[in-house]
Amino acid sequence: MPRMLEVSDEVRAEIGDEEADRLLAGENAPGGYDCTSCRTPGDSEQERTSTVLFVGDETAVLAFAHATCLPSQVVQVTEEQLQGAARSIAGSAAPQAAPEQAVLGVTSGLILLSGELHPALVVEPTAPIARPGTTGAGDDFLPLLIEQGFMPLPQIDSVPPVLHGWSVLLAMGQLHAILQPGPSGGTPVAWWQAHQALQVADSWRAAANKHQQVLLFAAPVGSIGRQPREDLLREALDKAAANGKLVAATLPLAGT
Repeated sequence: MPRMLEVSDEVRAEIGDEEADRLLAGENAPGGYDCTSCRTPGDSEQERTSTVLFVGDETAVLAFAHATCLPSQVVQVTEEQLQGAARSIAGSAAPQAAPEQAVLGVTSGLILLSGELHPALVVEPTAPIARPGTTGAGDDFLPLLIEQGFMPLPQIDSVPPVLHGWSVLLAMGQLHAILQPGPSGGTPVAWWQAHQALQVADSWRAAANKHQQVLLFAAPVGSIGRQPREDLLREALDKAAANGKLVAATLPLAGT
């Protein structure tokens, strides 16, 4: 039975007409799959499905996504990030700083530093984060991140140090994931992955492409909130920093 697959021209150019035609005919396409964007099950026989090709330096991985989550596209990543994406696509859950009951909320915005605009992501969980294996009402979100290499930020006056091994995965103007080093410094895995790829503003994307890095700020639940404007977001960040509730790092950009 033919699959309801969508293969973009750029994906077809990478995999070749013969392979693309086989996919569209249902020969090599999966019936059921886990969407590479939202991680929920999909069925290429019952719903429109996009082919997403992750291309590294030497290898490529073909994944599938609900067409409502992602268009068919080619995502350029490094070889290490590709292995992390492949592990994610295969369904091995990445270790998360947050327990299952807490969700990491991510907001994008531009931060002005030394007269120049920098792309930034602000991460704030929806509930206190307990250290894995512990119980109680404590919040270990910032200590856990500091142990990973994030720096406490008493004030926002300069670009934070680069945190090597971490990166921000951007593709086709959409934010897909924040990657962290794997166990024992191995292949990167997703620390946060968008339930559905997040669209970012053209100005944010332009700044990210210019600097090839993204500033990541993190604060405990209740510190920042969902601010409707970038000036209000900056005010909330400055307040969190002054209160000792902000950590930050600069992460290399993966993708465009």
